Amino acid sequence: MADFGGTDLDAFRKEVREWVEANFPASLKGKPNPMTGEGRADSPSADHEAWRKAVGSKGWGTPTWPKAYGGGGLSPAEARIVQGEFARAGAYNPIGGMGVMMFGPTLLEYGTEAQKNEHIPPICRGDLQWCQGFSEPGAGSDLAALATKAEDKGDHFIINGSKIWTSGAQYADWIFCLVRTDTSKKHEGISFVLFPMHQPGVEVRPIVLINGQSPFAETFFTDARAEKKDLVGPLNGGWTIAKRLLQHERSGISGMGGGGGMMGPSLSDLAKKYVGVDEDGRIDDQDLRNRIIRNSMETKVFQQTAFRAMAESKGNSGPSAATSIMKNAGTWLAQERHELTLEIMGHQGLGWEGDAFERDELETVRAWLYGKAFTIFGGSQEVQSNIVSKRILGLPDLTQNK
Repeated sequence: MADFGGTDLDAFRKEVREWVEANFPASLKGKPNPMTGEGRADSPSADHEAWRKAVGSKGWGTPTWPKAYGGGGLSPAEARIVQGEFARAGAYNPIGGMGVMMFGPTLLEYGTEAQKNEHIPPICRGDLQWCQGFSEPGAGSDLAALATKAEDKGDHFIINGSKIWTSGAQYADWIFCLVRTDTSKKHEGISFVLFPMHQPGVEVRPIVLINGQSPFAETFFTDARAEKKDLVGPLNGGWTIAKRLLQHERSGISGMGGGGGMMGPSLSDLAKKYVGVDEDGRIDDQDLRNRIIRNSMETKVFQQTAFRAMAESKGNSGPSAATSIMKNAGTWLAQERHELTLEIMGHQGLGWEGDAFERDELETVRAWLYGKAFTIFGGSQEVQSNIVSKRILGLPDLTQNK
């Protein structure tokens, strides 16, 4: 679809609004996507499935991806209209997960035509879920130390090793995985392969976190099979692809992709409900009121900066090292939001179970606990600061002198 301007954008907005009104099930209004995040549902409702299929058929779950592969083919301006009309209707985007946030954009850049035709359309429709096989017990921040090995067997690889903190592995159909294909080199001995999770050589063990949920897992490979056609990029060339994928991941985590933990009810509305208002209708706690206003202002500034960075990335062949700045800033804001939410709800936000608490109240302390991981996963706060210092500010790498 061409880039609209002026009244054409207004016409497109009207088209989207009418389509959403006709297709979005009222039962889902104001609810989060049950198939993403830490509280993922094992069995989606019929209304969710109808909404997923409707959005997937339009390509609006991945609005700016090429139409040839099942995306919406929209301009950034049109995509913002779709996002805005979803929000206006209280509708979530039912097409998500790691396939959308990280793998899909990376494959569009590095994949062969055959790989894009095979893997991108199911992502756009939400038919298949992906997980990420990067971190290992001995290779976290030093990811290039990974030891999971892929042995060349002619037309396929045999994979042995393990991964940890594999988000959503228990739900995933496929994995994009970094494997060692040359033991004589570190960064230059890594390849990027894809393979199905539903095979005898793959075992998944969910990890229960402090909040009682299991968004992560340990994943073990014992003679798992990956076809040669599912090697992305050149053999031993996976490190370059991995670095680009991590930029997409940081973009999504920060909130540049619409997430980042900053979605949810207005802090102001929550405070008026739990703290009360003064005679002028304002939150009846001046200090809290000031902190909510500051968080709201900083969030708005962050979102506007994110929109600008996304627009600039379109002309620069994808995200840059600036995603490290956005990842740190976005996750700090998200953690502050969780802290404020818990403070606003008081003891009602500390409930773990029981009829004395509403559903949102029972989720508050779990979200606060889970939010502590924001500044760790996707590359820790310290890792991002090092990237900013070296690649953006041009400061010397002092670790090389040790």
